[in-house]
Amino acid sequence: MISKLENDKILIKADSLGAELKKLVLKKNNKDYLWHGDSKYWGRSAPVLFPFVGRLKADKYVYNNQEYKMTQHGFARDKEFELIDQGENHLTFSLTEDKASLKKYPFKFRLEIKYKIKGNSLAVSYKVRNCDQKKMFFSIGAHPAFYWPLNKNENKEDYYLEFNKTETASRYLLESGLLNNQKEKLIEKSKKLELKADTFKDDALVFKDIKSEKIILKSRKSEAKVEMEFEGFPYLGIWSQSAAAPFICIEPWHGIADSVDSSGKLEEKEGIMSLEAGNNFESTYVIKID
Repeated sequence: MISKLENDKILIKADSLGAELKKLVLKKNNKDYLWHGDSKYWGRSAPVLFPFVGRLKADKYVYNNQEYKMTQHGFARDKEFELIDQGENHLTFSLTEDKASLKKYPFKFRLEIKYKIKGNSLAVSYKVRNCDQKKMFFSIGAHPAFYWPLNKNENKEDYYLEFNKTETASRYLLESGLLNNQKEKLIEKSKKLELKADTFKDDALVFKDIKSEKIILKSRKSEAKVEMEFEGFPYLGIWSQSAAAPFICIEPWHGIADSVDSSGKLEEKEGIMSLEAGNNFESTYVIKID
């Protein structure tokens, strides 16, 4: 089921399947900034990554001496959520465990995804509640894809990413979706990360040490831009499927893929978070389009 929110500046649509954002339209130019999803390149638009971010080593993990299988980025993106609240400027979707999820992830939980619009901004909020009687381990992250370039008369090379703080940062390299314990210096005392069509030829750019809380996708040829604020998120991924794919994903994460030498034990997983029984975790990122 598709639900809609709009004000005088923007319009959004979200699908109850995966609680996934499907449209983000700036009304003044009637432009959709969100990638529409095309299986030729990548069939999703903005999936929610839960209860894991990235790939697990051998697509499995061990908890309480039992082995569980889990596909990349978890199962929430393929689950039907319930729309539990809708107001003039907000939508809230909810997901809880079921028999199928408990076979993959042995925790009772409640996950809420809230979309709230204000002016030309969209706030996306996560709320995770541990509904179990034991400590719960999880990760959660965002994966929104934006058109790149944003205008038909522009090229990918006309764009760059601008951080709100001067950065010296390395990308952590991936091998078949797993961190391979190598890194490559990518930014040296700069606020800019230049973009090229082949920037992602070796998979996503994965950052662990970004100081900034804001990143902007900017064009040198137009005023079009996408700004994302992600305060409190310890990891950041930037990705596109191929040199020909007309989108770029900007992905703030609470969690990260396994490394090639991960133990497989859930409690030892890098970036994994824990919640005591009955406790909540909350986090928000904000997208602003212009």
